[in-house]
Amino acid sequence: MNILEQICADKRVEIEARKQTLSIGDLQKQIGSVEPRPDFVKALRATPMGLIAEVKRRSPSAGVIRDPFRPSEIARGYEANGASAISCLMDHKYFGGGAEDFAEVRRAVGLPMLYKEFVVDPWQIVHAKATGASAVLLIVGALTDEALVAFGQAIRSVGLQPLVEVHDKEEMRRAIDAGADLIGINNRNLKTFVTTLDTTFELAAMAPAGSTLVSESGIKTPEDVVRVKEAGAHAILVGESLLREADPGAAAAHLLSRI
Repeated sequence: MNILEQICADKRVEIEARKQTLSIGDLQKQIGSVEPRPDFVKALRATPMGLIAEVKRRSPSAGVIRDPFRPSEIARGYEANGASAISCLMDHKYFGGGAEDFAEVRRAVGLPMLYKEFVVDPWQIVHAKATGASAVLLIVGALTDEALVAFGQAIRSVGLQPLVEVHDKEEMRRAIDAGADLIGINNRNLKTFVTTLDTTFELAAMAPAGSTLVSESGIKTPEDVVRVKEAGAHAILVGESLLREADPGAAAAHLLSRI
C-alpha cells in the first residue's frame, strides 16, 4: 500500500467516525447560515498568475514545516501580498490540519478558500460548503471514474468548484473525461513523493481549451513561476517554500515578482 492509499484508507475510517457525531443532515442545516463565498476561478483568473497560497503545518514528506504555526497570521500575510486564494489542509493525522485551522483562516481573510482534503465521501463535500469553502480538491489517483464524476457533480450542486488534481497522462485523460475544467497538475507524485516541474511541462498541453490550469508543488523561485506560466498554467499552488521563510507573505510577493 502506497502513502496515498494509506491516507485514503485512514480517511474513510475517520469520516465514518465523524458522521456519527455530525451527520450530513446536521451539516445541511448549517449551510443556510453560511455567507456567500468568492468565486475561486474568477479570483485565479483576475491576475496574470493566480497564487493559491497554502496554510500547512506539516507533511509526510517534509515533516514539520513551520513551528510555531499561526494560521490566521500566515493567511493575512498572504492576502496582503497578492495571493488570489488560500489552500488550507483538512487532514490532521498526516498534515496537522483540520476544521479549526480552516475556520481560523476563514475568519481572518476574505479570499476564496480551497478545502484541501482527501475526499472519499460525500460528507466531506457538504462539510466544505458548511465551513465556507469556495473550492474542493478531488484527487484523481484516489478515486474511481464513477466517484470522480459523482463528487464533481455534488461539489457543483452546492455552489462550489472542484479542483481536479492529476499527476500523469492517464489521470489527465480521466479528469478530462469526467468534465473537469479546473485542473491541478501536481508536480509531486503522491505515491512516491518525487517532485519535478517536468510534470507540468508534460501535461499542460493536454488541458482542454478554456480550462483553468493550476501547477502545484515544487515551485520555489520567481523563475519557476515564469516557466510554468509559459507552459500554460494560469495559477500556482505553493505551500512549503513559502512557509519555510521567516515572512511567508513577503515570500509570496517575491515569488510573483517576475510576472
